[in-house]
Amino acid sequence: MKCPYCGESDSKVVDSRPTDEGGSIRRRRECHNCQRRFTTYETVESLPIIVIKRDGGREAFDRNKLLKGLFKACEKRPVSLKQLEMLVDEVEQYFQNRLMTEVESRQIGELVIEKLRMLDDIAYVRFASVYRHFQDLSSFMAELNKLMNDGKKRIRRADVRRRYVYRRLLLFVRISR
Repeated sequence: MKCPYCGESDSKVVDSRPTDEGGSIRRRRECHNCQRRFTTYETVESLPIIVIKRDGGREAFDRNKLLKGLFKACEKRPVSLKQLEMLVDEVEQYFQNRLMTEVESRQIGELVIEKLRMLDDIAYVRFASVYRHFQDLSSFMAELNKLMNDGKKRIRRADVRRRYVYRRLLLFVRISR
């Protein structure tokens, strides 16, 4: 490894340990020439994921773009940054593990919606309303009804919370008419 201070290519590893997430290894090195220490990170090189947009255009997968959309959906919700970063990691890892180099934006959106739904119902509805382009109130209500019907299959305690949220949303919709 080339020393960032003197440019010497000979250095020794003084300390090596995995990072918190385990996705990379942090190494402390010491230059044989100038005796200064520096840190390097070793990560697994992964295949780039190309996203095929709805209009047929292609662009590189941008985890920050996805994270930004999730931030908006989870604004003022009890969802931590760590949970959102883990969700984005899971989505990215899902496609990496399947060696999918080209993925339709629809596939990414559906996977995000599925994972977000398990995390927070309100954030799910917010994200779905933007992603699925609800054209009118009836399509939005259909999605809420679907959420309620699917919720009946889950644990009762979660159903009570979901019904409360649903009633609040219905009340909001009625008031805004």
